[in-house]
Amino acid sequence: MPRALVTGAAGFVGQWLCRSLLRDGWDVTGASLTAPAPGGILADDERQGVRWMFADLRSEDAVAEVLDASAPDAIFHLAGISFVPTAREEPVHVCQTNVMAAVALLADVRRRRAAGALDPAIVVVGSAEQYGAHDVSEGPLTEQAACRPLTIYAASKGAQEVFALEAARADGLRVVCTRSFNHSAPGQAPHFLLPALVGRVLAARRASAPRQISIGNGHTTRDFLHAEDVANAYLSLAARGVPGEVYNVCSGTGVTVEDLAREVCARAGVDAELVSDAALRRAVDVPWLVGDNSKLRSTTGWMPHRSRTDIIDDLLNAAPY
Repeated sequence: MPRALVTGAAGFVGQWLCRSLLRDGWDVTGASLTAPAPGGILADDERQGVRWMFADLRSEDAVAEVLDASAPDAIFHLAGISFVPTAREEPVHVCQTNVMAAVALLADVRRRRAAGALDPAIVVVGSAEQYGAHDVSEGPLTEQAACRPLTIYAASKGAQEVFALEAARADGLRVVCTRSFNHSAPGQAPHFLLPALVGRVLAARRASAPRQISIGNGHTTRDFLHAEDVANAYLSLAARGVPGEVYNVCSGTGVTVEDLAREVCARAGVDAELVSDAALRRAVDVPWLVGDNSKLRSTTGWMPHRSRTDIIDDLLNAAPY
């Protein structure tokens, strides 16, 4: 039975990934600062099927303990702060978490590989925010597009990628990096875009007319995947990704926030006016972010199986919203 280590396993995508790994017959160790709550993404038998280790991976001792216990054939490094406004408010903390944890993990794997003790495939999860602002005429963005991060979060993910690719080039670690575009599904925190829209639409459905839905910048464009497809992409990259390479994980199709809100309204059966709320606008935001997934598809054979409508319907049917 192949052995997997998932860092950030109790997080949103971490739990979806653990589910996919268990489905495919992996022995799964989940490293996290907390345990997933009962009644969340993982069913009770799935949660019990993961070997949970509570570890702060910024600590070299914690990294060593996790690697000793898991002896992984594949490592999926998802641990990190993922909410852009939080990163802006806590820049030192986000750099320690998003960069130094990866550095500590890679350094220990490097040492073990040199001793002939361990040589796992390593998937280091980054963000499409690393690309920064590009004109629509440049897209969909390939992995060759310039990275011009506009936020501390994006910069931290870019730094993580630099260290990860150095480990592949200098020491032969079997590292692949992702630049993952927006994704959602049940279990995502309610302050992220799609769950927040779903919450507002369902609140409007309960309200008396006239109904209004608050949105930020309605022209901002994003590329969404279902978290299940994202998890399967990471599995495909662990198996067939080329070490030292970067892969976009995306649908290849963009949607504006305004159109996304209208899609949620339509699926929920809500007729409402969309109202722009300045409080929902970010101080720094990337206006347009749509990716090209050709490299991922051609290298691994992965393809998405869930649509944006599936994401919306799954969120609408999940509780509580």
